[in-house]
Amino acid sequence: MKDLSPVCRVALVQAEPVMFDKAASLSKALALIDEAAASKPNLIVFPELFIPGYPIGMTFGFSMGKRTEAGRADWLRYYNASVVSGEAEFAALADAAKRTGAYISMSFSERDAVSGTLYNSNVIFEPDGAYKVHRKLKPTGSERVVWGDADRGYFPVTQTPWGPAVSLICWESYMPLSRVALYQKGVTLYISPNTNDNPEWQSTIRHIAIEGKCYFINADMIVRKSSYPADLHEREVIDALPDMVCRGGSCIIDPFGHEVTEPLWDSEGIIYADLDMTLPAACKMEHDAVGHYARPDVLELIVHEK
Repeated sequence: MKDLSPVCRVALVQAEPVMFDKAASLSKALALIDEAAASKPNLIVFPELFIPGYPIGMTFGFSMGKRTEAGRADWLRYYNASVVSGEAEFAALADAAKRTGAYISMSFSERDAVSGTLYNSNVIFEPDGAYKVHRKLKPTGSERVVWGDADRGYFPVTQTPWGPAVSLICWESYMPLSRVALYQKGVTLYISPNTNDNPEWQSTIRHIAIEGKCYFINADMIVRKSSYPADLHEREVIDALPDMVCRGGSCIIDPFGHEVTEPLWDSEGIIYADLDMTLPAACKMEHDAVGHYARPDVLELIVHEK
């Protein structure tokens, strides 16, 4: 591990996207970046699919062997609200990174510029506007009818003064070998955009922080039933949702598994924290999952990068 700058100031954004609206979600994100910038953070992190929102509970008319035209219309609306990497939305976010001097982690529904397939993706912008995109390796459950498996950008690493920053999206963190792939890259800032507002997830993030001897940045979101556009076709499904569809729970966990910040529930907010970057190295004394606490002569992970 290289020497790290001693303190990383993080602004962790827990906010509600503007569902199915790319322009409005981007506008809200830029406003939140400017709000966070007043506290001079080094890293600003947003939750899963912030642009154009995570359509929790929707089916888009899919059933076994069947589709509906109404569901197809809702899906097309979401498709049109998805972002093509490198286009205008990226330019605006790159400008924001340059303006604030911060690294910015933004999660979005990505539309492939050639094939049109959608991907559940995360991008990390650097202060000079450069960026790397990670596509979710395996969409979870019914997500698979909306987003495809990653075909590239498996484990891109952003090198920062505070060590490697890498993202796994939501339940990618339940893929044990994916976690090990990050540990092999020396991750110190483990960024997790997600929609997991259940208590079991709060246990998971502590385990991973301890296992990887890294900071776990748990970026969740608020979604209310009232957020869904009134003219979507799946009204019966949406009307059956609770008023608070996703409660949040964003927080930061240190390499000992302790809370740097308490989980934030049921409200929007920006969580600020100054991370002691001596801890990832200090913790390696007793445990390094891919170093002195490993048996490479017995166990080996081969990662096919693309």
